[in-house]
Amino acid sequence: MNPDLSQLHPYPFEKLARLFSDLTPPADLKPIALSIGEPKHPSPDFVMRTINQQSKHLATYPTTKGIPELRQAIAAWLQRRFRLVHLDAETQILPVNGTREALFSFTQAVVNRQTRPLVMMPNPFYQIYEGAAFLAGAEPWYLPCTAETGFIPDFDAVPAEIWQQTQLLFICSPGNPTGAVIPRDKLVRLLELSDQYGFVIASDECYSEIYFDETDPPVGLLQVCAETGRHDYRNCVVFHSLSKRSNVPGLRSGFVAGDASILKPYLLYRTYHGSAMPVQHQWASIMAWLDEGHVIQNRALYRQKFKAFRDILDPVLPLQMPDAGFYFWADTPTDDESFARLLFGQAHVTVLPGRYLGRTVDGLNPGENRVRMALVASLNDCVAAAERIKALL
Repeated sequence: MNPDLSQLHPYPFEKLARLFSDLTPPADLKPIALSIGEPKHPSPDFVMRTINQQSKHLATYPTTKGIPELRQAIAAWLQRRFRLVHLDAETQILPVNGTREALFSFTQAVVNRQTRPLVMMPNPFYQIYEGAAFLAGAEPWYLPCTAETGFIPDFDAVPAEIWQQTQLLFICSPGNPTGAVIPRDKLVRLLELSDQYGFVIASDECYSEIYFDETDPPVGLLQVCAETGRHDYRNCVVFHSLSKRSNVPGLRSGFVAGDASILKPYLLYRTYHGSAMPVQHQWASIMAWLDEGHVIQNRALYRQKFKAFRDILDPVLPLQMPDAGFYFWADTPTDDESFARLLFGQAHVTVLPGRYLGRTVDGLNPGENRVRMALVASLNDCVAAAERIKALL
């Protein structure tokens, strides 16, 4: 077996199952899961209709590059959303089966394992970044995201010798689990560092369409490239998904876009990897990328839930609103594991201990004494969860 497999940590939900293994929650309370970021809002009707209408393609082998119509729909969305002028649907966009598989496979294609590479990532983080680095033969380098840093990495605190070893930098904006958005000036600074040291920036932006002010959407990496005249998006790629934006996590549909010189060899890797999106899903994805009405309604639902949840809990558990996304990254009155056990054992509410999303470096795990609460359930369930937590505290 690949010896790098031994470096993988148990996934957070495996740890959570062990944490709760000796608990029996109240049987008279409906279970409410705030632990996993799986959207529960209704999927758009037109997605299923399109899949049914295109079911003839079950007899068609999909191509890895995807149909031209899908790449063109994605390009049109990117140009509208991030005000891009120069974007080639033929060379600068690749459809993928959700960002999770793309983040992993992209790392395998980019990393040159012969040079003691580093893959840099925020801490806490989405676990795929770390696992992908290990299995690409790289060493993770963790950038602490704490309240003191505004939950954004301090890129200028990284020593020059670390940047010199870094081949790939993961950023996540809006962040998982913190909800922090990396501002323009920080992204401009990253472009300068990338030019100086030659590393690739992989920006995970799958929460970019869940925000609270319709007039102020989160800025994206390609947007900053365009604003600074970097129209070839040199050393920059972004990852987007329909899972959160359109409430279709089971569709497994997203894309990677950016530097054509990176996407060309990545396409070769994907061709061998065998990860083409089913054609009927591609046509359904086209419809989703072309429609903004359902996304606006989606954001309105999240605004309702965040306000109701926060209003209920504020007297006993003050919550800081995230910049975007659908997570509260909450301080806990006890340590995060004990707090999660308390909520599950007595209120039948499941949250994720923050330490499971981070790593301890120099004695600090930025996730300790915090929990991630995903407001993905219905408004009624989110209100019920908040009322139970309030009563318990």
